Amino acid sequence: MDFLPLNKWLPNLKRPLVIAGPCSAESHDQMLSTAREIAKIPDVRIFRAGIWKPRTRPNCFEGVGEEGLKWLSDVKAETGLLTTTEVANTQHVELALKHGVDILWIGARTTVSPFAVQEIADALKGTNIPVMVKNPVNQDLALWIGALERIAGSGINKIAAIHRGFSTGDTSKYRNLPLWKIPIELKSKFQDLPIICDPSHIAGKRDLIAYVCQKAMDADMEGLMVETHIDPTKALSDAAQQVTPEALGAIIEGLSLRTEFGVDRTFEQELDALRGQVDRVDQEILEALKTRTEIIKKIGEAKKEKNIMPLQIQRMDELMKKRIDLGKDLGLTETFVKDIYDTIHSESVRIQSQIVNDFDSKK
Repeated sequence: MDFLPLNKWLPNLKRPLVIAGPCSAESHDQMLSTAREIAKIPDVRIFRAGIWKPRTRPNCFEGVGEEGLKWLSDVKAETGLLTTTEVANTQHVELALKHGVDILWIGARTTVSPFAVQEIADALKGTNIPVMVKNPVNQDLALWIGALERIAGSGINKIAAIHRGFSTGDTSKYRNLPLWKIPIELKSKFQDLPIICDPSHIAGKRDLIAYVCQKAMDADMEGLMVETHIDPTKALSDAAQQVTPEALGAIIEGLSLRTEFGVDRTFEQELDALRGQVDRVDQEILEALKTRTEIIKKIGEAKKEKNIMPLQIQRMDELMKKRIDLGKDLGLTETFVKDIYDTIHSESVRIQSQIVNDFDSKK
């Protein structure tokens, strides 16, 4: 897939690209009053608003529909901001294009459906309108990549991914867990793909948004999409996660933008030395894992001889607790240690299962 960088979509772009506007278009006055204040913030280039709102249950506010697209046009005419909205089907695409929406995005609930994404991609053929694709609700990187591939397959190369967090069912301070490793892995696979963070849907509450914005910048994401409302307390949807234009300005002003490379040669040399230390430690870790794997193979052989199943839940739980406790004593977080040993345990079970299965097949 070929992706155009954001500065090819938007001239004179500074990092981060900021997209702001209410969760939902509610009224003409709400849209214009919010946009006028947002337009005073130099870093904001795009105004967002939900026209159709996919709600979990019926009889909730599901958006104003096509009338809201006219309000978006008025926002663009008065403020000069580009406009973007979510589309979930062919009809949405046709209406958005008819009303001159500049950028479209595909929401998390649509991304999970390859049929829906393909219909949208087919409707977009021949347009090359920029499209942003939110990660699916569940933590499925392949599904996210598949949606990007379908849009790219329609001939569009102005594509961005939006990281809005994942629903996991775990109790957390976040509405949707950020699971930063997933967008980072996406970026490693497609280095030219712009990734924009949606801190509003990750945070779920406005007092966390500044923190998530900074984490996104630290992860080298190119932009932010922040839900912004002239009076968030009166918003008809997702009131708790919207900020005022004034608060948005303060959040942007407070960001610390770090660069990948420094201009100080002495600093670069010091960094190279530290990276060399990391390389040596990584080699030691890999050599230790190889040694551990050889021991696991011996355990597998012993279990095979005694006809013991490879997976022993109680033993695994006990081992995990001990490793987490040891990690805490060493200053490592429980989540970090658990993620590592979940992977190590999975590989250990795979190796032992293969040994047992090979033995069974030879009987």
